[in-house]
Amino acid sequence: MLHYPGFDPVALALGPIKLRWYGIMYVIGFLSAWGLARHRAAKPGSTWTPLDVDDVLFFAVFGVILGGRIGWLLFYGQQALQEDPSYWYKIWLGGMSFHGGLIGVLVALWFFAWRRGRRLVDVFDFAAPLPAIGIGAGRIGNFINGELWGKPTDVPWAFQVTREDGVVQALHASQLYEAALEGLMLFAILWWFTSRPRPRWAPSGLFLACYGLFRILVELVRVPDAQLGYLAGSWLTMGMILSSPMLLAGIAMLAYAYATRTSSGNFTAAVAG
Repeated sequence: MLHYPGFDPVALALGPIKLRWYGIMYVIGFLSAWGLARHRAAKPGSTWTPLDVDDVLFFAVFGVILGGRIGWLLFYGQQALQEDPSYWYKIWLGGMSFHGGLIGVLVALWFFAWRRGRRLVDVFDFAAPLPAIGIGAGRIGNFINGELWGKPTDVPWAFQVTREDGVVQALHASQLYEAALEGLMLFAILWWFTSRPRPRWAPSGLFLACYGLFRILVELVRVPDAQLGYLAGSWLTMGMILSSPMLLAGIAMLAYAYATRTSSGNFTAAVAG
């Protein structure tokens, strides 16, 4: 068994100003997405420019933060909001929903595509490999905060965690499972897959299918939010319900992409052909 040391969620405190690890993880996510997008835009045959990358990341930042917070309040945080009406803006305390953030990013990418006259699905495909590093970093932030633990277990890699009542439990580190699957593995798959031109819809479909599958798998050992609990039996969680449509939509998009084999607008005709 491994011992959970109980990290300080504050990385640096300068008087009343506190820099939290969770916030640092978001900065890592945004910077990594920007750097990866710039790298891809610089590839020969890319139809993206550095200015395109800067603009799309600018809009995406707002989409992630607003969508992630609003999504968490709607899906998971209604009780917290009732207890503290000002909780809606206290992002530094945690409480961000991936599914809400995804919706926010989709809206932001739509706005970018509309302004630049690009096909929306091409923007989605270009952005598909970019969020994974940030997703993984966010899960590490959850681990540092000591939140979103998994079920009790006796596996050798479990963490011994001291609860608020002093009881020590051996728990699945579901945050680290998600960091490995939704972060590292998702990035490796998408970065490899998008390293050369693929049919339109395929990168977006692969992202949705992989994330949906990985999240559903982790939900099998992750403890649901206390205010919601299991929605059916002792296994169905809100995370599963929100991720299942992603898995199905991703599979459908991949099937459509390879049935039609339409060239992506993210590459010049010579490269795409």
